[in-house]
Parts: sequence; structure tokens; C-alpha cells
Amino acid sequence: MIKILSIPFTLLAYLWFFIVILIMHPVQWIALNVFGYEAHKRSVDAIGFFLLGCLNITFSYSKCYNRELIPEGKPIIFTANHQSLFDIMGMTWFLRKFHPKFVSKIELGKGIPSISFNLRLGGSVLIDRKDPKQALPELKKLGEYIQKNNRSAIIYPEGTRSKDGKPKTFAPNGLKILCKYAPDAYVVPITINNSWKAFRYGGFPLDMFNKVTFTIHEAIPVKGTDFSTLFEKTEEAIKKDIR
Repeated sequence: MIKILSIPFTLLAYLWFFIVILIMHPVQWIALNVFGYEAHKRSVDAIGFFLLGCLNITFSYSKCYNRELIPEGKPIIFTANHQSLFDIMGMTWFLRKFHPKFVSKIELGKGIPSISFNLRLGGSVLIDRKDPKQALPELKKLGEYIQKNNRSAIIYPEGTRSKDGKPKTFAPNGLKILCKYAPDAYVVPITINNSWKAFRYGGFPLDMFNKVTFTIHEAIPVKGTDFSTLFEKTEEAIKKDIR
């Protein structure tokens, strides 16, 4: 019954999604090329906010807990499990204060209005998962960037989305490189719950009446923490809170 009921609301949600990314693409271009980084950053914040509206159209909503645990004035490496596209929208909006930049797969760097533009030109890095040699300098560049500017990186150690909410194996390499080149950073684990449920039927229709949550855990300093210990604590914090 819910699946049938959700069909018209899914159509509205997808319509809203495409309207937002089409309108915001030229807005981003103007913001970046005419007014500079800060204006572009605000346009990206707006995209995150408006795209989260897709959840509201399907009578779902999102909430972020414990933002007060995030250190301020320091480089941050947000590390989270990955369940759906709403993870990116939510973290873009809820973590906007920390200027988040994504470690994203290279395929997203073209073909998607607004989103591809921001990933290419907004400070994020695009990784070819089939070419480790390409990934290393990109991650190094991001680590150095957040170290220098006291901004943040977002990395999903699973590498791909979990379609049923059950976390996949966490890979340490990307996080390890970021930590190496951002030695003053704090790693902040984040647990994402129920994001996958929106897509439990695949891409169509979207599921309804879900609460998507982003739970922030205690920050772990890179400096003074053995990486093996840091990685273990990060993975444990994320996974123990997955419902």
C-alpha cells in the first residue's frame, strides 16, 4: 500500500530534484566566477538544503545530533558509513559551518548539473577506484588543503553505498592518507541511519515516512594517536550506532 501511495510523491520529489540542480547550476557558476569562494560555498549550502526537501515531499525528514562535539578552528576529517545520495545532501547542509569537501568517485564529476560542477570546482577530489596511483595525489591534495585552511573533508571508508543499511568493510587507505597530510586534524565519526530506506524499492518509487539521522561522535585527534588505534575507534564508533 505504501509503495503505491508513494508513486505521486516520488514523481514530485524527482521533479523538485531536477528543478533544483538545473536552476542552481548557473547560480553556482555566477557565484564562483563573479563573486568568489564564499558566494559559491553559500550556493552549495543552498543546494544541500533544497535537495533535502526531497525527503519532506515523501513525508520523511532528517536530523543531525551532537554537532557541538565538532572541534572548531581545526581541520576536520568527517568519516561516515554510506547508505544513499541523501548522505551527501545531509552532510552538505548540516556540516556547512565546516566547509566540507568530499572524497567522491570520479564518475560523479561529470553529467550531473550542480553536483558535478561543485565536485570538480568546489575543492572536493574525484577518485578513480580502479587506479590507486591516481587516488594518492588527489587525497594528498585534499589533506594539505584542509590542513592549510582549517576546513573539512568527508570520506566514506566503505567506498560504496550499502543498499540495506548493513555496513560494508571499511578500507583504511583513504583515511590514512588524509591523516598523514592533515596532521593537525581531528577525525569525527558520523553514523548515518535510515538513509537507505528511501531507496528500498530501488530508484522508484521512494519509500515514505522515514527519519534519516546523522549522529556525530566524539572527535579523535590525529596527532598523538596511532593510526591503527584511530581507525579502529572510528569504525567502532560508526558501526555500533547503526540501527
